[in-house]
Amino acid sequence: MINKRLLIKNLLSHNDENSFFDKKQKLSLHNKEGKAKFLKHVCALSNSNPFNNSYIVIGIEDEENTIVGVDFFDDSKIQNLVNAYLKNPPKIQYENVAFPSLPRHKVVGLVTILPNNQTTSLVKNAWKYRQDAIFYRRGSNSMPVETTFQLKNTNRKIVEAIEKNASNNIELTLNGVFDFIEKHKPEYSPKYKVFKEQFVLCWAGKKQLIDGEEFYSRVDIELINEQVRLFFSALDDVQITYNKHSFIITEYIFLGIGNDKKRYRLEKTVIHFKDNGKHDIVTELLFEPPKYDATILNHIHKNSNAIVAKIEKKKVLSVTEHEDVLRLPTNYLICSLNGFTDAKRQLKKAKNYIKDLHDKTTYIKYKETMRVLRKVKYNQK
Repeated sequence: MINKRLLIKNLLSHNDENSFFDKKQKLSLHNKEGKAKFLKHVCALSNSNPFNNSYIVIGIEDEENTIVGVDFFDDSKIQNLVNAYLKNPPKIQYENVAFPSLPRHKVVGLVTILPNNQTTSLVKNAWKYRQDAIFYRRGSNSMPVETTFQLKNTNRKIVEAIEKNASNNIELTLNGVFDFIEKHKPEYSPKYKVFKEQFVLCWAGKKQLIDGEEFYSRVDIELINEQVRLFFSALDDVQITYNKHSFIITEYIFLGIGNDKKRYRLEKTVIHFKDNGKHDIVTELLFEPPKYDATILNHIHKNSNAIVAKIEKKKVLSVTEHEDVLRLPTNYLICSLNGFTDAKRQLKKAKNYIKDLHDKTTYIKYKETMRVLRKVKYNQK
């Protein structure tokens, strides 16, 4: 079993960016340019490594090779993006790797591109990159192929050596458990559970009883053997159950207008551990968006747009308007779920203003809103 934290350290300490390894400070999959550049790098790394894994490490400041981290990214549909744009798409994995030096809400993203042994190319246009374009790695650059291209086995031995040196052991596992427990306050009740006599899973969360049911907030779940964070929630209410084979997470979202709010099931995640030393993660979207009176929604939408217009013009907000800003993420989420197609775009206009607020709760709600809308969008597809 590969310890992903140690793997990232080995990649950063022993190698500059090269034909099997790339690093980024962040990914921008929400816009056409960022999405296309990501696809280009996946294509290039796959073609340059037909017989071994290749990697993209995210959350690294390029000049000094400093680990700065990124937000937890739980988009399990990233493979769908690769499948939609690439011919002979490689299988990829996106994992959130915890580092003790980072704040609790930050991780290092690790994209593993599995060997494909086929030439990968664009199946359709992506930003400025044309259909049928083929990319490969020349040093640290992803370059377009201008003549003929032949797959070559050039990195297999060195990548195998790096991965072997990142193998997990008892000391790393124990240190990982201790690190997890020490970085969580007692009120979050950090604990561990062993599955199949080989998988060590740690989890923590603040327990509360609501109408006789157990819920957890600020949940953090980590597979210690691989140092991979499997789940992280800053605000959501979460229910947790497990048996000898599986760890099951049901995530809820608190939503409503005014005082009329309730919990809605958002998504279920099942981490299933197998006897052969492998595990898989299956997610199921459970969310059924609530419907509201059209007159009320039109009022909320109009009022929210008026506030965003003032923010764009850098006008001073009144006390009441400032309080309404705190509700913008939830209000625009409800509007978007009820057919207001511009709601997400309008909310994005207020992102920087919300991000600069002293109390970060609203910005966390903003990020949660974007996450929910992304999940709903993928589910509709």
